[in-house]
Amino acid sequence: MILRSGIDTIEISRLEEIQPNIRKRFIARVFTSEEIAQARDRSEVLSGLFAAKEAVSKALGTGIGYVSWRDIEILHLRSGQPVVQLHGNAEKVANHLGLETWTVSISHDRNKAIAVAVAVGG
Repeated sequence: MILRSGIDTIEISRLEEIQPNIRKRFIARVFTSEEIAQARDRSEVLSGLFAAKEAVSKALGTGIGYVSWRDIEILHLRSGQPVVQLHGNAEKVANHLGLETWTVSISHDRNKAIAVAVAVGG
C-alpha cells in the first residue's frame, strides 16, 4: 500500500489585502471556474482552497511548478465535503505514483486556513 500526505496553512489576510485588480488576476490564475463559482469571492473559502491545493501538491511530492494550480481542483459536494479532482500533470504524477484515492480536509478561523490531503494507492 502507498500512503502520501501533505499539509498547508495560509493567513486569510494575505488574500484580503491584495489590490482588487491583482486579486482578480490571481484568482483566475490559481482557481478553476467551478472553484471560483463555489467560493463566491469569499476570502476564507479561497484561502482554504489555496491551502488544499498546496497540500495536494506536497502529497504528490512536486509542489507547484510542474503541477500547476489549476491541475488540482478542490470542489465541494452539496454536503460541504471537499473533494479532489486532478487534471493534467497532477493526474499524470498521481497515476505514476499509483495514487488512486484522495481525501482532503479544510478548516479556517478568523485568521488562518489550513488543509490536509491524504492519498492512498495499491
